[in-house]
Amino acid sequence: MSKQNIIYLAIACLFVCTVVSCGGGTKGKTETKTEEVIPDDIVELRSDQVKLANIVTGTVELRSLSGTLKVNGIVNAAPQNLATICAPMSGFVKSTSLMPGNAVARGQVLVVIENQEFVDIQQNYLEARNKLEFAEADFKRHSSLFKDDVYSEQNVQQVTTEYKNLKAQVNALKQKLVLISINPDNLQEDNISRSISLVSPITGYVEAVNVNLGKYVTPTDVMFKIVNNDKLFLELTLFEKDANKVARDQKIRFFINNETETHEAIVTQTGQSVNADKTYKVYASVTGVCKNVLPGMYVNAIIETAGSQVTALPSEAVVSFDDKDFIFVFDKNKVEGGKPFTEYRIIEVKKGVTDGGYTEVGLPEGFDINSAKVVLKGAYTLLSAKKNAGEMAC
Repeated sequence: MSKQNIIYLAIACLFVCTVVSCGGGTKGKTETKTEEVIPDDIVELRSDQVKLANIVTGTVELRSLSGTLKVNGIVNAAPQNLATICAPMSGFVKSTSLMPGNAVARGQVLVVIENQEFVDIQQNYLEARNKLEFAEADFKRHSSLFKDDVYSEQNVQQVTTEYKNLKAQVNALKQKLVLISINPDNLQEDNISRSISLVSPITGYVEAVNVNLGKYVTPTDVMFKIVNNDKLFLELTLFEKDANKVARDQKIRFFINNETETHEAIVTQTGQSVNADKTYKVYASVTGVCKNVLPGMYVNAIIETAGSQVTALPSEAVVSFDDKDFIFVFDKNKVEGGKPFTEYRIIEVKKGVTDGGYTEVGLPEGFDINSAKVVLKGAYTLLSAKKNAGEMAC
């Protein structure tokens, strides 16, 4: 075959291919149909798929839900059940038999301390008391004679002043004796003591002992700490955003030392101010007998938040995807190709507390809770269809 014939053959083949190609293109255009574009927030199912997924719709309800709030805190003793023992005056420790953990009763002697100043106070009191007895008798005598014009008014005023000064001195010394635990009424010239005994003001347990025999203590030194565990309370730390979730008389369940045993408390007071770190305090009284709960312990607590009327749905109606929460709402029924379809619209919501199988939902503005048909069952099936984009398509 000549070179020219080969060129003609090639041109003929190219023409045939062009015609076939054009013809095929025309046929394809004839058979192409306009496909429906489904919006991104719509999921479409056939009627048999709806039945298979067991989809059930209903309305949003208004329910009173009580949620829980997890917080941390510490155990404290009530101020009236916690005692710090200090010496009213300086002195040397003469005797004590207490150890940390010892039980003590109210009025029990904790420590005996001695000092020469104790003797001086008692001596001064007795001397002043004796002088007061004489001054009182002299005052009465001068007052009587003044009425009879025997003594001048100046003499009476002088005697009166001396009497009142002695009376004030005696009363002041009497208070000093009471301060160092000496009964002034029982003090006589023959029972002056150089030592005093300090007693426990409450019944409880010795938490700390900071003395030893012969130690010199001052009024600023803490000798003992005594705590009564009968009335303990929790000091819990909450964030500012949870301030409106806690009120008096709410119940609290708490745990200590990672134990499984549950202890209970009741909120008695909420914080009245917010700290610089945007936290505030809540105080709760421990109820019942908790033998292993001691002041200073760290606790994990669960507060049962107050219930209120909120928009709620069954928990299975709320689904999560990409750290967001959604519900599905019936949009419309339609027919395509002689087959019935149902469309559901996906709507983002704000999930709240969960209680008793229901979850609080924050709905978008304009959502009509009375007319909207929310998918109560089968929401996860619709979510799967949405995520897989076509696995459940017709």
